[in-house]
Amino acid sequence: MYLVCGEALFDVFIQDDGARSSELAFKAIAGGSPFNVAVGLRRLGVDSALFTGISSDYLGARLRRVLGDEGVSDAYLVDSDAPTTLAMVGVDAHGSPQYSFRGEGCADRQLRPEHLPPLDHQVRGLHVGSFSLVVSPVGDTLLELVQREHNQRLISLDPNVRLNPAPDIARWRERVEAFAAYAHLIKVSEEDLQLLYPEQDPQQVAAGWLGERCHLVFLTHGSDGASVHSRHGQWSVPAVAVQTRDTVGAGDTFQAALISYLIRHGLDSPQALASVSREHIDAMLRFAVRAAALTCSRVGPDLPYRHELDAV
Repeated sequence: MYLVCGEALFDVFIQDDGARSSELAFKAIAGGSPFNVAVGLRRLGVDSALFTGISSDYLGARLRRVLGDEGVSDAYLVDSDAPTTLAMVGVDAHGSPQYSFRGEGCADRQLRPEHLPPLDHQVRGLHVGSFSLVVSPVGDTLLELVQREHNQRLISLDPNVRLNPAPDIARWRERVEAFAAYAHLIKVSEEDLQLLYPEQDPQQVAAGWLGERCHLVFLTHGSDGASVHSRHGQWSVPAVAVQTRDTVGAGDTFQAALISYLIRHGLDSPQALASVSREHIDAMLRFAVRAAALTCSRVGPDLPYRHELDAV
């Protein structure tokens, strides 16, 4: 089982205007980057659980229902009377989402050290990412978790920078570096690195994260594909050509695909990752690019199933 840690919320997509100027139509879809990764893992055949605060309100109950329908374990959900976070989403002409969050004091931010669960041998790894790294108190709680577990389990990280809920870029840099120090695998977008380190070459930043603990850093480039840094060197693969509907959930799909590949091939431990072959890394990279492309061909965070990728 892989334990995914971080926010669960509803993405509220602004639809076409109503008949009157006073009307707006909305469509709400369960999401949040960690939520999507947990669902994506299940769709790719991997047992997963989500560690997050979940509200007792109607939207929280609906999030629980979605997780149950998808087969994501609820064993690490923490009940909260705080409301559910909402992310208002508008999609631009290129299919890229623009977010505005309503999340201060909400349930997914309320994880505290006393909520940290004991983990048994069934939990093979942890994934952390997005604004849960930065906001309090959940950010401190998750950092304590990866500090506690990094010697026993695979740790993966995706910064997934969202400045709207946490606009202090210096804070983002400090927290991303703190989590990166315990990660064995990092996936990051070029857009994120341009926000975090605007005066540095993204490839150099990615290469700089490699070290005694971190063995793989994947850098996504949107429509230009993705690249990887490893002890075998650095190389890139092109994107898969699709008719893009939007890019919502593409990065989460990429992340879930990486983890699922490692688990499928018995490489989901710090020790195995340290000696992974170039051939496996290249196959993993191409699998993740293919999976992300399939999500881009759909509307919203509709992550692919394993049989769909096997059929490609």
